[in-house]
Amino acid sequence: MADLFPRVRTFALGYRMAEVDEYFNHARAAYEQPGLSDELAAIDVRRASFDLKRGGYSTAAVDSALDRLEVAFAVRVRERFIKEHGHDAWMAELARRAQVLYPRLRRPAGERFAAPGTLHTGYDRAEVDAALDRLTAFFDQGRPLTAEDVRSLTFKRRRAWGAYEERVVDAYLARTVDILLGAA
Repeated sequence: MADLFPRVRTFALGYRMAEVDEYFNHARAAYEQPGLSDELAAIDVRRASFDLKRGGYSTAAVDSALDRLEVAFAVRVRERFIKEHGHDAWMAELARRAQVLYPRLRRPAGERFAAPGTLHTGYDRAEVDAALDRLTAFFDQGRPLTAEDVRSLTFKRRRAWGAYEERVVDAYLARTVDILLGAA
């Protein structure tokens, strides 16, 4: 069987090929025959992760394919919903889901998420707050913001007293991407 993605050099780290192949075969079946296999949602694709191995698949190539797959599943869900309930109902559903995000945006900078444990590191508070300010500007002022803008965010690591807990921030941003994909 031919490799699905380009491989990294022999001693470089890439994603474990068997895991990636299995995941993409499952995703293909779920997309091509919905209802016959386990359904996947865009957020499930975003949560996909693979172990690293020397000589594995290029992480950039696999991550790029995951982004495209996520969009494909999001578009299918949006089209199916609109066909059944109409465009206005879809926009109302997106607004309802976005309301869940809003309370955190209203918290003061530096207090939007919990800090990691004392001996741990997390995402730089100021950088995360700046990203959330962009999200607030999107909701309140209609400033441009895409799912790709949010997906491509990276934050410096800080010690606990200047950081937010990574898992909570990641989950919040994943929900944000889901909403932005639905609005696209």
